[in-house]
Amino acid sequence: MKERTRGRPTLEAVAARAGVGRGTVSRVVNGSPKVSPEAREAVLRAIEELGYVPNRAARTLVTRRTDTVALFVSESEERVFGEPYFAGIIRGISAGLAGTGLQLLLAIAQSADDHRRFERYLTGQHVDGVLMVSLHGGDPLPRHLEDSGVPTVLGGAPVGVEPVSCVDADNRGGARLAVEHLLGLGRRRIATISGPQDMRVGVDRLDGYHDVLSAAGLPSLVAGGDFSEESGERAMRDLLARAPDLDAVFAASDPMAVGAMRVLKEQGRRIPGDVALVGFDDSATARHTDPPLTTVHQPLEAMGREMARLLVARIRGEPVGNSMVILDTHLVTRASSCTPH
Repeated sequence: MKERTRGRPTLEAVAARAGVGRGTVSRVVNGSPKVSPEAREAVLRAIEELGYVPNRAARTLVTRRTDTVALFVSESEERVFGEPYFAGIIRGISAGLAGTGLQLLLAIAQSADDHRRFERYLTGQHVDGVLMVSLHGGDPLPRHLEDSGVPTVLGGAPVGVEPVSCVDADNRGGARLAVEHLLGLGRRRIATISGPQDMRVGVDRLDGYHDVLSAAGLPSLVAGGDFSEESGERAMRDLLARAPDLDAVFAASDPMAVGAMRVLKEQGRRIPGDVALVGFDDSATARHTDPPLTTVHQPLEAMGREMARLLVARIRGEPVGNSMVILDTHLVTRASSCTPH
């Protein structure tokens, strides 16, 4: 049982109770392997009995560790907390950090000012490492962090930046699966609602669409979106105005597919009779649309866990093996494109 003492138990009190020197207690508290099993057990027992809580500020000065990692997202709060992609990634990261002793800090940069403020914070020795998702364009922040000695792992390869460590899904291959599926159903006027072209994920999914249509000798029909439901609605209206004879749509995210589905219904198009529809994400929402949405599954939680694994290894100075990890995708067939088998 914990012994009640006046004030906060000190390192010296733990050392006296354990029968070891102050330096041995410090090494145990800081996770050093240079302690015998017997001494470690005695120190841990004394810590438990006295209710000792290490002085975090002093520990940080000694170890130069904060036991905190940041997840940096360049999107609005509305999207981060409203779209299933981010929830899946965060669940995976949380699972990957469980048991490591590392706390997760969420940093959402909605503006250029936010971005600059967080860059100063993240490079100012406040965190041990950074996870980044939803980067746009050739964002220099990953390189600035690495140059400042902050290990950084990206979720999704950025455009124009060569990352040190990155985890991504096979976006181009997944898009090819989606469009090949529509082609196999006999659809020949296949449109796409693409993601933003300042993000590698948007570029790759559009490239996968073009791969299949070019090989089949069919014309492309593209309207741009930003992965949001609202952009899917706008793009679908644009596509129907330009090509009222289209018979299939590949939307590069499930939220955009949901927006497209709403517009198709408003305009009296039967799904999949008149227009077959495929999304990308395999979010929980896809199972509950009417009709249920055919979509490309990307392993979001596995991506988050892998990002956390890479970052923890880099923080600890452990070998990471392949620092560019691409996870497989697969097609989940539902009633928005055909009768599922």
